[in-house]
Amino acid sequence: MPIYPLRKLPALPIAGIDSQWLEKIAAELKSGSDRALLCRRTLCEIAYPQFASNWETAVEDSKLPLATRLALSALDPCNVTLEPEYYAECDDARFQKVKPLLWLWYSFDRTVLGGQNVELGVQLRRLLAPYIFKKCGENFKAFQFVEFSFGYNMEVGDNCVVHRYVLLDDRGGISIGNNVSISDFANVYSHTHSIVDQRDVTDAPTRLEDGVRITYHATVLAGVQVGEQAMVGAMAVATKDVRPYHVYVGIPAKSVRVKPNAPVDQGNLTAVKKR
Repeated sequence: MPIYPLRKLPALPIAGIDSQWLEKIAAELKSGSDRALLCRRTLCEIAYPQFASNWETAVEDSKLPLATRLALSALDPCNVTLEPEYYAECDDARFQKVKPLLWLWYSFDRTVLGGQNVELGVQLRRLLAPYIFKKCGENFKAFQFVEFSFGYNMEVGDNCVVHRYVLLDDRGGISIGNNVSISDFANVYSHTHSIVDQRDVTDAPTRLEDGVRITYHATVLAGVQVGEQAMVGAMAVATKDVRPYHVYVGIPAKSVRVKPNAPVDQGNLTAVKKR
């Protein structure tokens, strides 16, 4: 099969403005400035630049439509509620620290500046991730509309790629190794509910080892360990551990082949089928 590496594109005409903007945000994060203020000001400058210098006054201005005032107020993460805040195991001190950056991450994707603006979005998320995650390696790449539960229970290695509309539910913790790829619309969970009482929640750490691929619309359930270089196929649901170098498909996911680059000690497909 042919190899198709990603193309290198020429610099955009606005090159320089984007780097200045990112450097400004990076400097504020590094300095330890108020994250809620950083989030609010950044979003206001993007969505409502006419109110960037007088946000407080505009929110209280009765001459403005109520919906406009409400939208302006929602630029401040202190004025919104995210679903994980309702979870009983939410560590409020930790979550409130990352919440402004999560809100900036999510909201940016829904602005004109964010939208399908791939390179700028990747750079911004790469900038924010180390301040949100428990651990973040080098060259992290996330596309639009990636969401988390807490964020602070995420451990991510080097050269990981997370594509569009992925949910990473880190309630119980998610650990992602190096060179992992998670495709569009995939879901990785680390909590589960009792079939008797949905309030009965079990948190279980989920791990994706080095070189794992979780492909389109696939789901990895709580507590599953996906072994090194393994693949969970499109629309598959991994309910149990996935063996290294194996390709799992179906619901529930089962091994259908071993990758040709697998070490001898990983066994063969015949051995898998007998289990």
